[in-house]
Amino acid sequence: MRPVLVAWLALSLLVGTGAEEVCGDPPTTRTRSIPAPRLSPEEQLSPHMPESLRCDACQAIAFQIEEQLSRAEGKVGKKALKESDYMEVLERSCSQGWESYGVQDLDGQKRLAGPGLPMQEPMSVMVSGGPWPGRLSKMCHSYVGEQGEAQIYETHRRGPAALRELLCHGDKGPCASGKAGPPAPPKALQNEL
Repeated sequence: MRPVLVAWLALSLLVGTGAEEVCGDPPTTRTRSIPAPRLSPEEQLSPHMPESLRCDACQAIAFQIEEQLSRAEGKVGKKALKESDYMEVLERSCSQGWESYGVQDLDGQKRLAGPGLPMQEPMSVMVSGGPWPGRLSKMCHSYVGEQGEAQIYETHRRGPAALRELLCHGDKGPCASGKAGPPAPPKALQNEL
């Protein structure tokens, strides 16, 4: 009798038949519709990271660089890496897949989501893949080119906050005060003759 009861219970859970249906009551289904973020043509097609997501993207890049460099240092006993080693790690950091990042709609505003970024809405749809990995990789390579591998590594040695400050919050960083906030209205297109 017990195996039959266990089998019935398992089947009823799989099929969705609960005690309510057995007693004749209609099942109560609770559904919640969660739409995917609506992306503008720029967000869908441009090879560049949209201005409104650059601060999030910078923080994701700083996190990934920090993780990769820390992991490499862990393999050599937390000692400083040789120049050739940290250059290779930085190249690998920027050339990774970036597939775990995407865009979510949070309170009507699009935000980048993924490892190293603040937790976003748990019940939301994240649009990943598409142009996002390429944009993140391009931005990462740009930061390494602008700052230089040696400066990035020296800053990493001072801690994660220092690296985020260097890349994201400096005078020209995408998270600099005055830059964060709602995106600027789109600029009118001009002829480039």
